[in-house]
Amino acid sequence: MRLIMMKPTLVVMAAGMGSRFGGLKQMTPVDLQGDSILHFSLYDALHAGFGKVVFIIKKSIEQDFREKVCKGLDRHFDVAYVEQELDRLPAGFSVPEGRQKPWGTAHAVLCAKDEIPGPFAVINADDFYGRGAFEAIAQFLSAPHAENEYAMVGYLLRNAMTDNGYVARGVCEIKDGYLTGVTERTHIEKRGNDAAFTEDGKTWTPLSGDTVVSMNLWGFSPMILTEIERRFPDFLRENLPKNPERCEFYLPSVANAQIQEKTATIRVLHTTETWYGVTYREDLASVQEAIARMRAEGKYPEHLFD
Repeated sequence: MRLIMMKPTLVVMAAGMGSRFGGLKQMTPVDLQGDSILHFSLYDALHAGFGKVVFIIKKSIEQDFREKVCKGLDRHFDVAYVEQELDRLPAGFSVPEGRQKPWGTAHAVLCAKDEIPGPFAVINADDFYGRGAFEAIAQFLSAPHAENEYAMVGYLLRNAMTDNGYVARGVCEIKDGYLTGVTERTHIEKRGNDAAFTEDGKTWTPLSGDTVVSMNLWGFSPMILTEIERRFPDFLRENLPKNPERCEFYLPSVANAQIQEKTATIRVLHTTETWYGVTYREDLASVQEAIARMRAEGKYPEHLFD
């Protein structure tokens, strides 16, 4: 395998409409200056050493997104925009009647293929990851490594929950510092310092608060793009007949498949950072309080991109 070493790219998944939150949470201000969670992620990424940022968006929000989120960013990053649209499908497939939901995180990254020149990290636009997480993934991506060695920043489940409803998380299995499997649990609820998940809304399985979960902060080489493109048609053939309006092609499912096939390894970079997000409108106040506290502690300046 050839070695990879160049300044990393940050890919930001911002096409989701935030159905549980009820609006475009990627643009929701979390401070008096009008900054969103994404502004803080971009600030952390800039100071961790990322050189390019690729925003994956829907065309319907592009103008607002450029004006409210991205104004002036081109002074700090090489900036690109990519549309994640429903009709970006392999030959022979079409959008099912009634489908409005994006095709998922793996499809989002695939849409950005032409704008990704080398090693890259992937984040959600509406998740607060913390400075340490960006530093860890940037250090990994900037060091020499084989093209089939990826990385993931792992969070403790107790640091990645909300008090106001359920969340979806990739539950990780780890051996000797490497990911051996990841299972997407789409309905996890908090239980004190621990949690529980359900698949059917009736039966609940407990999860320890020490469980390591993925928050979709990944580090990849461009090899993953080839894998996604190869696997997407099979995903559609299998899932469209069963769930045409809501099935999603998840990035962790592609990474998990490569692990099982032993065609890639994924190093787990542990973090003690606390995740913040606005999954629900009720989360907004706690996020605003956390941001204000971190500013008071000197972690962020009053104006992020002056």
